Amino acid sequence: MMELKDVKSIYFLGAGGIGMSALVRYFLAEGKAVAGYDRTACTLTDKLIEEGAALHFEENVELIPENCRDKESTLVIYTPAIPKEHKEWEYFRNNGFTIKKRAEVLGLITRDKRGLCIAGTHGKTSTSTMTAHLVHSSNVDCAAFLGGISKNHHSNLILTDKSDFVVIEADEYDRSFLQLTPYIAVITATDPDHLDIYGTKENYLEGFAQFTERIREDGYLIVHEGLELVPRPKEGVTCYSYGRESGDFRAENIRIGGGKIVIDYVSPFRTIKDIELGVPVSINIENGIASMAIAELCGASEEEIKAAMASFEGVERRFDFKIKSDKKVLLSDYAHHPDEIKACAKSMKELYSDKKITAMFQPHLFSRTNDFYREFAASLSLFDEVILLDIYPARELPIPGVTSELIYNHMEPNVQKSMCTRADAVKIIEQRKEEFEVLICLGAGDLESDVPRITEILKNC
Repeated sequence: MMELKDVKSIYFLGAGGIGMSALVRYFLAEGKAVAGYDRTACTLTDKLIEEGAALHFEENVELIPENCRDKESTLVIYTPAIPKEHKEWEYFRNNGFTIKKRAEVLGLITRDKRGLCIAGTHGKTSTSTMTAHLVHSSNVDCAAFLGGISKNHHSNLILTDKSDFVVIEADEYDRSFLQLTPYIAVITATDPDHLDIYGTKENYLEGFAQFTERIREDGYLIVHEGLELVPRPKEGVTCYSYGRESGDFRAENIRIGGGKIVIDYVSPFRTIKDIELGVPVSINIENGIASMAIAELCGASEEEIKAAMASFEGVERRFDFKIKSDKKVLLSDYAHHPDEIKACAKSMKELYSDKKITAMFQPHLFSRTNDFYREFAASLSLFDEVILLDIYPARELPIPGVTSELIYNHMEPNVQKSMCTRADAVKIIEQRKEEFEVLICLGAGDLESDVPRITEILKNC
């Protein structure tokens, strides 16, 4: 079996994905020759090329570099989003190369580390990135493989040579998180998702139960209060709960106002008073409680925790404020599950109760829309206005009868609503720029690529 230490070249099929790109950066830092394919170029792939990765965007075996054609010294890493009939993947399969999923490789890299693993239907990227910032900023230090770009560190990868702690966003898609061996595991939420993989809610919950079985015997499990989950950790694992205002780790004396959120953090070990959230949205109260619990269990001091919470700048595309003035607010948010959208709506209503809030939403995946169109409609109905785009397909082919109209037709009648194509999104913003008070670009699709232009339009009106 090929050992990572013997690998000279790494070839990525789907190099530009947020999880894959962290591995690209890791292997570049290890001095390996890194090359790969992605379907389209983007800001992230541009940066990876600048950092030394040889990437191309055409499905063509001839473009595979010579140093990645030796099966004895080349490891091929792929994402499940790559179709099996992809010509380059067929080449590697047919010629006996060692091929591994991203999650397998992440499991191998972190096998001998103390993994701080954050899992959950939603909240995991923000909580992982916050945890990485807290622990890395402290005397403890850590590495991190993140599912988003940390605005503090301008990367989805943090490296260290001083600590064996590593923060990992534990992704349940394709059961990837079952490749990990956590020292501390947090579960933020278990609302069913990825039913194209799991089939049923029961199977989805079983996946999370299996994840808890993988925690080290000297480790910790921290689960959000009220989840429909029966964990199965090994004997020896210490179990805690957390929540906004209840659980072993919780907040008290929550103060929201004037664009700030300040809390007292209560744990089984101490109370830390007057913690200010660097990104003041209410969902970050819960995310922050989980992150502080991990940091505290790892040995970060009270002063370090308090300072790092205040200096946390957030994650690109997660409650990512592009404009924040008295006149206009523009937010980019990756929320693509009904519960994430609900959390976004409630947080923004809390912050901007006196303003009209408009969401421009691009549904992500035909299968997710088919499974949850009623729930999407209910969550989107919490906004004052919704502009609904066509579905972003990502890895999927269309499903007959599944369009954004399913969501549109089930929204509450009191909501101002309209539909437009992805191609017309910027044109709509341009035409109505004076009207918007708070605008949220919502979803996990390619609407994000228009956010710089939308920012420019709204700043100049």
